[in-house]
Amino acid sequence: MYLEASDGVRISAHHDPADSDLAIVLAHGFTGSWRRPSMRRASAAFGRHGGVITFDFRGHGSSGGLSTVGDREIFDVEAAVGWARTLGYKHVATVGFSMGASVVVRHAALIRDVVAVVAVSGPARWYYRGTVPMRWLHWVVERKLGRVVGRVALRTRIASTGWDPLPQAPHEVASLISPTPLLVVHGDADPYFPVEHAHQLYDAAAQPKDLWLEPGFGHAENAAPAELLDRIGAWLLQPR
Repeated sequence: MYLEASDGVRISAHHDPADSDLAIVLAHGFTGSWRRPSMRRASAAFGRHGGVITFDFRGHGSSGGLSTVGDREIFDVEAAVGWARTLGYKHVATVGFSMGASVVVRHAALIRDVVAVVAVSGPARWYYRGTVPMRWLHWVVERKLGRVVGRVALRTRIASTGWDPLPQAPHEVASLISPTPLLVVHGDADPYFPVEHAHQLYDAAAQPKDLWLEPGFGHAENAAPAELLDRIGAWLLQPR
């Protein structure tokens, strides 16, 4: 299935239906895809709690356009949320991993049409270079040769223009999510973003909010254990 984002970019998406009033939109991390085994595993886990919509961010997988690494991707999430509504789901929640976490936070704050949002392994602020993986990621995004590596080896097409204007960082808009519930999930073994990012995002948000710091959990959808995914799914179903 292909959706069209509000700025005209074609977005590849997939629906795993369920007999439920709730649709859960899953947003993958940078260089990911809804077809990757980690996202199919996550979709199966969340499918026990509602219908699931997965998609490829712009510049990723079978979607069109170029990756803006967390900026215009909010339109991709909105296209997926809108599709869920046309499928008949009464409630739509979003769950994002890594880059996808930053996007669902910004989407919930700026577009505001979901019943709950979960940020897993997400950054609180932009341009973080405090770890080796993040220094490597910035090389991929900011250098011409890095973008070639991104396109050829990582199958991710990255815009060369950078951000203009600079989008507000997740922690700068987190307070706008309220009264929608926010769950921040982060592992103490995350090699990309230390737990200070989770604290900064959580502290910036208003109630209702929850913070789960997970011992031994690494980074995003590739490392998320089935038990954690199931707990997140159960949190989405809590009466509010």
